[in-house]
Amino acid sequence: MKLALITLTSLGLGTMMMAQDFKGKYPETTKGKQVDEYFGEKVNDPYRWLEDDLAADTKKWVETQNKTTYAYLDQIPFRDKLNKQLTDLWNYEKISAPFKEGDYTYFYKNDGLQQHSVLYRNGKNGREEVFLDPNSFSKDGSISLAGVSFSKDGSLCAYQISEGGSDWRKVIVMKTADKKQVGDTLRDVKFSGTSWKGNDGFYYSSYDKPKGSELSQMTDKHKLFYHKLNTPQKEDVLIFGGEKTPRRYVGAGVTEDQKFLVISASVSTTGNELYIQDLTKANAPIIQILDNFDTSTDFVDNVGDQLYLMTNLNAPNNRLVTVNVKNPKPENWKNVIPETENVLGISTAGGYLFAHYMKDALDVVQQYDHSGKKIRDIQLPGSGSAGGFSGKKEETKIYYSFSNYVTPSTIFDYDVKTGKSNLYKKPAIKFNPENYESKQVFFTSKDGTKVPMMISYKKGIKLDGKNPTILYGYGGFNISLTPSFSVTNAVWMDNGGIYAVPNLRGGGEYGKKWHDGGRQLNKLNVFNDFIAAAEYLKKEKYTSTEYLALSGGSNGGLLVGATMTIQPDVAKVALPAVGVLDMLRYHTFTAGAGWAYDYGTAEDNKEMFDYLKGYSPVHNVKKGVCYPATMVTTGDHDDRVVPAHSYKFAAELQDKQGCKNPTLIRIDTKAGHGAGKSTEAIINETTDKFAFALYNMGVTK
Repeated sequence: MKLALITLTSLGLGTMMMAQDFKGKYPETTKGKQVDEYFGEKVNDPYRWLEDDLAADTKKWVETQNKTTYAYLDQIPFRDKLNKQLTDLWNYEKISAPFKEGDYTYFYKNDGLQQHSVLYRNGKNGREEVFLDPNSFSKDGSISLAGVSFSKDGSLCAYQISEGGSDWRKVIVMKTADKKQVGDTLRDVKFSGTSWKGNDGFYYSSYDKPKGSELSQMTDKHKLFYHKLNTPQKEDVLIFGGEKTPRRYVGAGVTEDQKFLVISASVSTTGNELYIQDLTKANAPIIQILDNFDTSTDFVDNVGDQLYLMTNLNAPNNRLVTVNVKNPKPENWKNVIPETENVLGISTAGGYLFAHYMKDALDVVQQYDHSGKKIRDIQLPGSGSAGGFSGKKEETKIYYSFSNYVTPSTIFDYDVKTGKSNLYKKPAIKFNPENYESKQVFFTSKDGTKVPMMISYKKGIKLDGKNPTILYGYGGFNISLTPSFSVTNAVWMDNGGIYAVPNLRGGGEYGKKWHDGGRQLNKLNVFNDFIAAAEYLKKEKYTSTEYLALSGGSNGGLLVGATMTIQPDVAKVALPAVGVLDMLRYHTFTAGAGWAYDYGTAEDNKEMFDYLKGYSPVHNVKKGVCYPATMVTTGDHDDRVVPAHSYKFAAELQDKQGCKNPTLIRIDTKAGHGAGKSTEAIINETTDKFAFALYNMGVTK
């Protein structure tokens, strides 16, 4: 079906106007006299006061900045049309793959424009009913469902809620039969799942609540607790972590057979220790499997006492090993699925192992038994990303999803015995993939490294250098950007825009070597890769500087901030979202110290300090330089990457911008790092980003 959507020509792109100069006046941001000293060098930090999220002055600054930003956005003539486009295309039913817990089959569904997806279930009689509706948690959609966990027999459910997008959670337990609450609500739970031990209780992790602001103060020593149902939270038993074994991140899970507790402990976002405890014996000791943080090892499965672990120890692209729990040290590990040239991920279902490989950031899936015998290659519907292939051991029919940048996420069922796939659910979205193209190219970075990039657009566009283009990147923390469908990108492409995603170093697309190539003293490689991607798009006439927008969030916000300060003329528009932008102080907030594996810290040594200061966006805005039209975005409840990063960067830009390109900041209130955002909030933020970008590329109506 053809979309009845406005095009960039109808928006006015056919008769391009001059870029939209900022004619207003920025709010005055007071400069303080804070000066820090690192290795004998003094560094000014005039906007330190903006780090105090509880201060009245900071709240007033947020309010004034938002007034200025929305006054600018309100003048964009086609903003309402964009909002309608996004709303109309978003309005289709979205259903997740089903999953079985006890006597019920559960699934998530959103009718179209509901603020949050609803958790439904089908009982033995096949009747569909609402199990949990997050839309009833708050009138404004600011409270979201942040995870559910069922006891092995499915009779109990622990669900988490997040308020205002915060990482601090509450946990509520209820009986699934009648949905009545069991015991008290657990509070102040952070960076945690809930893993049940029988029906008596569950394990969870958290930090001591910090003094001062819970949204910005450092949280350092993670603790693993066991909560027994119908007992006060203050009586929960500390299992691991805290002062005795201080670790920044501690997570745990009970094996499917309820036989073992597996504990992972880390001091940073990469690398972990691994421990195991026999739950069948009273007061059994916690046994260490791996005793260093140099590599990453994850528990995958167990068959009785035989453990299956995925590790990059002596295998940068990962391998699957097996070992007996009685002698679990690495010297006894034996390969089940050896390392290959492609990065391995593992899931389990139906008594089988599913190997997920990334080949140039595209998924390949193979099925194995637990002896390491390959059962079959799984034929996916195309080139893209496949999620799922997970489930309980007794299940014979499982589910997986497939999508790419021009294919809406489609769910298939899969028979683990025969290998046969069937279409389970195809979304009824008014979008025809046949009208779009998504292709992979390779470009050369500054040091000669070949980097892949996916470029997606509507068929028939002219390569004349005049296509509005979003260049989106991340480049860090071993995270891989694999193709996925987005309604927002679909609207951008339908309007004649191009969406390009390079797989930058620092990510995990090519294993540990790719990650290492973009971290600490190699971090500049990431920004150089991003700049090279921009130059490739210009050279091949997909776009030009005047029609290019840089976009990224979190570590990707750092990417945008660093790139625009290193090479201000690389793009016309910059959209750094919830970014890590003060590289000298990031580790002093909430869990930021855990990112040091990727970044290093200014206290490490003079070389690291100099390197960080050399690209830290907050410290590299220079007076009189013409920076791209910039709209920084953040949330006032972001306790992952605190909004002070964005506040300080915006203040620097507004003080030093050397031309009339606007430098604004859009601050969502009652919003965090991004998880749990309501549908309305996502649509409104996307509308403003697209409108800001197009307006500054010369679109006028």
